[in-house]
Amino acid sequence: MSKPTAPLKGRAARLARLMPSTGPSTAARTPFVLLVVLLLGGGLITLLLLNSALNEGSFRLSELKRETTELTDEQQALQRDVDGRSQPDALERRARELGMVPGGSPAFLGPDGTVRGKPTRATAPPPSPSPSPTPTADATADPDAPAPDPSGASAAPSGSVPAPAAGPPARNSPPPTSPGR
Repeated sequence: MSKPTAPLKGRAARLARLMPSTGPSTAARTPFVLLVVLLLGGGLITLLLLNSALNEGSFRLSELKRETTELTDEQQALQRDVDGRSQPDALERRARELGMVPGGSPAFLGPDGTVRGKPTRATAPPPSPSPSPTPTADATADPDAPAPDPSGASAAPSGSVPAPAAGPPARNSPPPTSPGR
């Protein structure tokens, strides 16, 4: 049996009224605990989604940097190719391959219609009788290439462009063109 308690008086009575009894205290804490758990869970899920978005952006950035590097390398290779083909000796060689010859003496028209200078026809320079300082074709030929046909027929593989004939083209003939253009 329990002892009866005396009623509290004064200050103790006021403090006792402020303190809730033991029964309803657990029921009052339940919504607060659920709110805290939901806020923490929502924060963790948001943090996980933000982290995933940042990682995805990082992977995309890495991919774009790699692609930029590849395109920069390709652009530099193409620029080197253009620079190599734009050099004067390369242009001269290509012009000779196309059958072009150096121009003759130029003539100029004045504003009044007079011709200054004496125009001359462009002609191919005669081949030099001295041996060229470059190695012969036999010395630089590919050892795996087929031997030339003694009958004079071309042994070029199909799909290749035949080499232009030596010497200047005929006066009234059009310049040689490559197939497929």
